[in-house]
Amino acid sequence: MRGFELTGAPSPEELAAITDALSAFNTGDVGPADRRPLAILIRDTDGKVTGGLSGFTAWGWLFTQMLYVPETLRGAGLAGKLLAEAEEEARARGCGGAWIDTFSPQALSAYLRQGYEVFGELEDFPQGRTRSFLRKRL
Repeated sequence: MRGFELTGAPSPEELAAITDALSAFNTGDVGPADRRPLAILIRDTDGKVTGGLSGFTAWGWLFTQMLYVPETLRGAGLAGKLLAEAEEEARARGCGGAWIDTFSPQALSAYLRQGYEVFGELEDFPQGRTRSFLRKRL
Protein backbone atom coordinates (compact mmCIF):
# COMPACT_ATOMS: atom_id res chain seq x y z
CA MET A 1 0.00 0.00 0.00
CA ARG A 2 1.36 3.39 -0.98
CA GLY A 3 -0.75 5.53 1.35
CA PHE A 4 -3.87 7.62 1.55
CA GLU A 5 -4.79 10.83 -0.19
CA LEU A 6 -7.62 12.93 1.16
CA THR A 7 -9.37 15.00 -1.51
CA GLY A 8 -12.48 17.09 -1.64
CA ALA A 9 -12.43 16.99 -5.44
CA PRO A 10 -12.03 13.43 -6.70
CA SER A 11 -12.13 13.05 -10.47
CA PRO A 12 -14.87 11.00 -12.13
CA GLU A 13 -12.19 8.44 -13.05
CA GLU A 14 -11.04 8.14 -9.43
CA LEU A 15 -14.60 7.62 -8.22
CA ALA A 16 -15.22 5.09 -11.01
CA ALA A 17 -12.18 3.08 -9.86
CA ILE A 18 -13.80 2.66 -6.43
CA THR A 19 -17.30 2.07 -7.79
CA ASP A 20 -16.16 -0.46 -10.40
CA ALA A 21 -14.06 -2.42 -7.89
CA LEU A 22 -16.87 -2.54 -5.32
CA SER A 23 -19.43 -3.52 -7.97
CA ALA A 24 -17.20 -6.36 -9.14
CA PHE A 25 -16.73 -7.54 -5.56
CA ASN A 26 -20.47 -7.40 -4.83
CA THR A 27 -21.32 -9.25 -8.04
CA GLY A 28 -18.96 -12.04 -7.04
CA ASP A 29 -20.28 -12.06 -3.48
CA VAL A 30 -24.07 -11.84 -3.94
CA GLY A 31 -24.65 -11.82 -7.70
CA PRO A 32 -25.39 -9.07 -10.20
CA ALA A 33 -27.38 -6.08 -8.94
CA ASP A 34 -29.34 -5.52 -12.15
CA ARG A 35 -29.27 -1.83 -11.18
CA ARG A 36 -31.63 0.21 -13.34
CA PRO A 37 -32.55 3.87 -12.95
CA LEU A 38 -36.15 4.90 -12.44
CA ALA A 39 -37.65 8.39 -12.61
CA ILE A 40 -41.14 9.84 -12.70
CA LEU A 41 -41.15 13.47 -13.79
CA ILE A 42 -43.61 16.25 -12.99
CA ARG A 43 -43.70 18.77 -15.84
CA ASP A 44 -45.33 22.17 -16.02
CA THR A 45 -47.40 23.36 -18.98
CA ASP A 46 -44.21 24.41 -20.78
CA GLY A 47 -42.70 20.94 -20.40
CA LYS A 48 -40.17 22.02 -17.76
CA VAL A 49 -39.44 19.45 -15.04
CA THR A 50 -40.57 20.94 -11.73
CA GLY A 51 -40.37 17.87 -9.50
CA GLY A 52 -40.81 14.14 -9.36
CA LEU A 53 -39.20 10.98 -8.08
CA SER A 54 -35.82 9.48 -8.89
CA GLY A 55 -34.11 6.33 -7.74
CA PHE A 56 -33.23 2.89 -8.94
CA THR A 57 -34.00 -0.79 -8.63
CA ALA A 58 -31.29 -3.27 -7.64
CA TRP A 59 -31.14 -6.70 -6.00
CA GLY A 60 -34.92 -6.90 -5.99
CA TRP A 61 -35.49 -3.58 -4.20
CA LEU A 62 -36.66 -0.13 -5.20
CA PHE A 63 -34.68 2.72 -3.63
CA THR A 64 -36.24 6.16 -3.89
CA GLN A 65 -33.32 8.58 -3.69
CA MET A 66 -35.27 11.79 -4.20
CA LEU A 67 -38.91 12.78 -4.18
CA TYR A 68 -39.92 16.41 -4.63
CA VAL A 69 -43.36 17.90 -5.15
CA PRO A 70 -43.44 21.64 -5.97
CA GLU A 71 -45.00 23.72 -3.21
CA THR A 72 -47.87 24.80 -5.47
CA LEU A 73 -48.88 21.16 -5.99
CA ARG A 74 -48.58 19.93 -2.39
CA GLY A 75 -51.60 18.63 -0.51
CA ALA A 76 -53.10 16.84 -3.51
CA GLY A 77 -51.62 13.41 -2.77
CA LEU A 78 -48.97 13.61 -5.50
CA ALA A 79 -46.22 12.10 -3.33
CA GLY A 80 -48.36 9.02 -2.82
CA LYS A 81 -49.14 8.82 -6.53
CA LEU A 82 -45.45 9.08 -7.43
CA LEU A 83 -44.56 6.34 -4.94
CA ALA A 84 -47.39 4.11 -6.16
CA GLU A 85 -46.26 4.46 -9.77
CA ALA A 86 -42.64 3.75 -8.85
CA GLU A 87 -43.70 0.73 -6.81
CA GLU A 88 -45.77 -0.60 -9.72
CA GLU A 89 -42.75 -0.35 -12.02
CA ALA A 90 -40.55 -1.96 -9.37
CA ARG A 91 -42.95 -4.92 -9.14
CA ALA A 92 -42.83 -5.23 -12.94
CA ARG A 93 -39.03 -5.39 -12.61
CA GLY A 94 -39.36 -8.23 -10.09
CA CYS A 95 -38.80 -6.24 -6.90
CA GLY A 96 -40.27 -7.44 -3.63
CA GLY A 97 -39.50 -4.40 -1.49
CA ALA A 98 -38.93 -0.65 -1.46
CA TRP A 99 -37.01 1.68 0.82
CA ILE A 100 -36.57 5.39 1.31
CA ASP A 101 -35.12 7.76 3.90
CA THR A 102 -36.03 11.26 5.03
CA PHE A 103 -35.43 13.86 7.72
CA SER A 104 -38.61 15.79 6.84
CA PRO A 105 -41.53 15.26 9.25
CA GLN A 106 -43.99 15.99 6.42
CA ALA A 107 -42.38 13.42 4.12
CA LEU A 108 -42.26 10.89 6.94
CA SER A 109 -46.03 11.26 7.42
CA ALA A 110 -46.62 10.84 3.68
CA TYR A 111 -44.49 7.69 3.50
CA LEU A 112 -46.21 6.18 6.53
CA ARG A 113 -49.61 6.85 4.87
CA GLN A 114 -48.34 4.91 1.83
CA GLY A 115 -47.68 1.83 3.96
CA TYR A 116 -43.96 2.31 4.63
CA GLU A 117 -42.65 1.42 8.10
CA VAL A 118 -39.66 2.83 9.96
CA PHE A 119 -36.84 0.32 10.40
CA GLY A 120 -34.11 2.64 11.62
CA GLU A 121 -33.34 6.16 12.73
CA LEU A 122 -30.34 8.47 13.12
CA GLU A 123 -30.89 11.25 15.63
CA ASP A 124 -29.49 14.71 14.90
CA PHE A 125 -28.95 13.98 11.20
CA PRO A 126 -29.09 16.85 10.39
CA GLN A 127 -28.79 18.64 13.74
CA GLY A 128 -32.18 18.89 15.44
CA ARG A 129 -33.84 16.36 13.12
CA THR A 130 -34.09 12.59 12.94
CA ARG A 131 -33.33 10.81 9.69
CA SER A 132 -35.78 7.93 9.32
CA PHE A 133 -35.24 4.88 7.14
CA LEU A 134 -38.42 3.23 5.88
CA ARG A 135 -39.30 0.07 3.99
CA LYS A 136 -42.30 -1.51 2.39
CA ARG A 137 -42.97 -4.98 1.04
CA LEU A 138 -44.30 -4.85 -2.50
